Amino acid sequence: MIEREPRAAPPGALRRAAPALLGYLAVRALGLLALMGWSGARGTSAYTLLTARWDALWYSRVAGNGYGYEVWLPNGDVHSDLAFFPLLPWLERGLAAVTPLSYADAGLVVALLSSLVAAWGIFAVADHVYERRAGGCAVLVWALLPVGIVQSMAYSESLFTALAAWSLYAVLTGRWVSAGLLALLAGLTRPVGLALVAAIWAAALTSFLHEPSSSQGAPSPARAPSPSGTSFGVPRSAAISPSARPSSHALSRAPHSGASRTRRALGMLFAPLGAAGYVLWVGFHTGLGPLGYLDVQAGWRNGFDGGWAFARFIAGKLTSFPAVLAGLALIVGVVLLLWLYVTCVRQRQPLALLVYAGVVTALALCASSYFGSKPRLLLPAFPLLFPLALALARLRTRPAALVVGAVAVASAAYGAFWLNGSGPP
Repeated sequence: MIEREPRAAPPGALRRAAPALLGYLAVRALGLLALMGWSGARGTSAYTLLTARWDALWYSRVAGNGYGYEVWLPNGDVHSDLAFFPLLPWLERGLAAVTPLSYADAGLVVALLSSLVAAWGIFAVADHVYERRAGGCAVLVWALLPVGIVQSMAYSESLFTALAAWSLYAVLTGRWVSAGLLALLAGLTRPVGLALVAAIWAAALTSFLHEPSSSQGAPSPARAPSPSGTSFGVPRSAAISPSARPSSHALSRAPHSGASRTRRALGMLFAPLGAAGYVLWVGFHTGLGPLGYLDVQAGWRNGFDGGWAFARFIAGKLTSFPAVLAGLALIVGVVLLLWLYVTCVRQRQPLALLVYAGVVTALALCASSYFGSKPRLLLPAFPLLFPLALALARLRTRPAALVVGAVAVASAAYGAFWLNGSGPP
């Protein structure tokens, strides 16, 4: 296989992404304004909802006091702060140490900055695989998600998505060491960092397997598979419309070298170190052994059961009215997710994106955790949104603006209602 030569970011990369980032900021600003208005009408604090409820409290507590806090529930469950990975609390503590910000304030700042970096990373990936307009639309679709308000909370989703997006971009552009190091940091952010490890390993192993032997010589660029360790070649969606054609730099190739193989191996080595290191530390710290982290998660009733608990939860909704409406909505949502993934496969996204999105989706849907949290757990699975982004990119400017405006208003209203109600646990 022929892989793309590692190269520096093209001049004006931020300027190229600027319109998409401005659109992202506009959508998220609308969501925050809606939240403030809704909260004001209810007599609640939008700031508290963003920084001092649910997981945000646990992160700020770890930042201030370190690990060791537990809550014992009447049913015997034990909620331990060891369930929360350390990178976000570390950043909160570091920022609070050099500024007048509280840990909660620092968490909000980290989340807001991370969400912007994540939007830039999503643009970079979509722009690389398709082109600029598709990249901008991908950013907008991510911002417009009904649970997009989580991107502006002192949670770890935005930080993880930023690391994941740029790690995948590094894979797509042949920067294997950078990809591995970013995956290491992502693995210190959320357990779903395993999805990024799987993506890097799949791409790198496929790249090794398709690498021509020295006796065969390098294949011609015209017949070379696509970079990022996939044999899929140019995305099929490039033939759907001009808005889906890869940009010219996406077709550049460079021959393999020993240094390139070493970089790939290093990327594979670095990628799992963050998640593995924290899980092993938890096992040592608790005395529960190498997999002690699973016991910690069990105290929160989190586990992986293949989706059985989620299926039973949906089935339970179908037995009465009006709960049946929620059950049908959940079924439609799961079908939509599966359809989006199948569409991603049919459009021949690079292998790294398919593996990453597939593992994130599987972990979210097949976990036995609190079911209301599943929509936010899917936030990092941004490659699933690329088919929607391509559809939006095909529209003319005026219809596209009307669609984005209408969905932005609906999303902002739902986010304000949701966060003032059940909200993300």
